Amino acid sequence: MKLKRSLKIFFGVVVFFTLPSILFFSFLYFKYNEELPQGIQGEEADLLAKNMLASLNDEAYKATKHIEWTFKKRHHYEWNKTNSSCKVYWKEYRVDLDLNNPSNHQAFVHSFNVHGELADELIEKAIKYFNNDSFWLVAPYKVFDKGTERRLVNLPDNKKGLLITFTTGGSTPGDSYLWLFDESGKPKSFKMWTSILPIDGLEASWSDWVTTSTEAQLPTFHKLLFLGIEIEDIKTSF
Repeated sequence: MKLKRSLKIFFGVVVFFTLPSILFFSFLYFKYNEELPQGIQGEEADLLAKNMLASLNDEAYKATKHIEWTFKKRHHYEWNKTNSSCKVYWKEYRVDLDLNNPSNHQAFVHSFNVHGELADELIEKAIKYFNNDSFWLVAPYKVFDKGTERRLVNLPDNKKGLLITFTTGGSTPGDSYLWLFDESGKPKSFKMWTSILPIDGLEASWSDWVTTSTEAQLPTFHKLLFLGIEIEDIKTSF
């Protein structure tokens, strides 16, 4: 009897904590899940991408050699765009990434250089952090990166969207993003079809843009459902 009672309590607790989560996920799924839209590749899609870059002063971003920022108060970055290197900081760790030559990656714990399995683990983690966190900072500037496909999508109210698919690169190649624009042509949000999100078509805002000392424009806040993604301590230099 004691075993039976214990099992009833155990399964009751499991249902108590999991059922609300299942119901909440089901609500989000049926409310927000969307099929990947169809789009048309070609000159019109490329022109829309170029207009977006022009609205952000792409030339200033290209001229910017160094970008420093903090992502969600957890990860800090010092990125040298010129030589494709980045120092990644979190907790007591630092990883120096050489994005052109992975054999030059180095990992540190409390400023002490480490090697072996620990170094491999920290380096792998730093690469994932960098790929994700830099994307939330500079994704609009990547629309003509190698391996990208651009498609023009017709939206309601005669508006146009720009569907970008990353066929290579990053941590999750194959992901797609539909950029939406304000009246000036500046990106205001994108919808996501990614391998890491269980719901397709979720929309995240791109807002609170700042013009940095190099005139590059970068966002400082994203809203995804009820979550806020903050980007702070942005510094740029030539």
